[in-house]
Amino acid sequence: MSAPDVTTETDERSEADKKPKRHSLGSGYRKVFSASVVTNLGDGVGVVAYPWLASALTRNPMLIAVVGVAQRLPWLVFSLPAGVITDRIDRRRAMVAMDIIRGVITAVVALLVLGEQDVLPKPDALDAVTETRTALYVLVLLATLLLGMAEVLRDNSAQTIMPAIVDPRDLEKANGRMWSAEGVANTFIGPPLGALLVGIAFVLPFLVDAASFFAAAALIATIPGTFRATRPVGQEEPAHWRAELAEGVRWLWAHPLLRPMAIILGIMNAAAMATGASFVLFAQEVLDVNAFLFAVVSMGGAIGGIIGGVAASWASKRFGSGVCLGMTLGGSAVIGLAMAFTSWWPVAFLLFAATSLLSILWNVITVSLRQTIIPEHLLGRVNSVYRFFAWGMMPIGAALGGVIIVVVDSFASRETALRSTWIAYAIIHLVLFVVGARKLTTERIESARAAAVGPEPA
Repeated sequence: MSAPDVTTETDERSEADKKPKRHSLGSGYRKVFSASVVTNLGDGVGVVAYPWLASALTRNPMLIAVVGVAQRLPWLVFSLPAGVITDRIDRRRAMVAMDIIRGVITAVVALLVLGEQDVLPKPDALDAVTETRTALYVLVLLATLLLGMAEVLRDNSAQTIMPAIVDPRDLEKANGRMWSAEGVANTFIGPPLGALLVGIAFVLPFLVDAASFFAAAALIATIPGTFRATRPVGQEEPAHWRAELAEGVRWLWAHPLLRPMAIILGIMNAAAMATGASFVLFAQEVLDVNAFLFAVVSMGGAIGGIIGGVAASWASKRFGSGVCLGMTLGGSAVIGLAMAFTSWWPVAFLLFAATSLLSILWNVITVSLRQTIIPEHLLGRVNSVYRFFAWGMMPIGAALGGVIIVVVDSFASRETALRSTWIAYAIIHLVLFVVGARKLTTERIESARAAAVGPEPA
């Protein structure tokens, strides 16, 4: 936009010019925002559909946990190569391609379910191991693994494209708004819709999920411009991928703030997956809920997500980034202990809301910080290394959760075994709170941000 005409030596402005203007985050952001909401609506439907599909195939907690392992394993084995890819290709095109691939895979799952849906809603026959159930379980595992691979590259591209379409000082606001809307779609609208669709026909939620990926691909494809990483002068040609990957690893490991932040988040996510991978069994056998109430409990996360997304930027400025991260760790310990001893689904609903609020608060602060302080040409790689630590622990946590349940179930009741993962969750977060309070202080966070973009304007 051109500057206003100079009319006098004192540069007098009209009253309209003197009024503060609300500035838009831009059309590119709106399209990324819309695509994210659409895919999260589909994922919210899948929040009910996939666990219910797995529980319709087996009641074995270890096999249920293996589905969670397959979902998160790509973050452990593919995060690092995905970072190199992200820094070499057009990030917008990568997002479009991955959404199309996810849509195709989900459509294939829908066709498989359609062919066998007459046997799925019969839990009384779950003790019988049949070739049909075994084959479908294996195919679900394979599809979950492939979807996870596509998600790794897509999400890494989405996070690294954000600084190119949003001003660095607006990143907390942009991320907060998007995650708030994602929470509404993913946990407030999607799960009840998924429960309704499962009740009508097992195949319907998978069809909706597939359609959401294709719609998101179409939205991202309309963003104009090229979104390749700008390399430093003299490094126009990509180095060997191992050298590029090593550069990203060294940068993160040498950073005194992002390194402990990544490790702490990895342990947090492992604890979350230890409870989340078998939560469908906890909900059915401890909370005694059906598919609809399972969706309602998940909706608690949407309410917390909305509040967290709207308030995160304000809370970060009001209380300090470090204090907010400490609240996340300490609050999660309390929530885990409360969940371990409840049997009433409305309490679980409220605890899910609190968990989601704290998670969004953590994400808005830490992701915006990464997008601000990591050099643009390294953003894809460093971000992927960070997520390797942070998300790569998820399959390990999912497997650990299944092992904990199986071990405790061998000498205690089934209910005690299902509750035991939440006790482990609480203990882990209590330890992280003690460590994080010293490592992730407001002073260190704001110092790193100021070094990257300069001090906040008066």
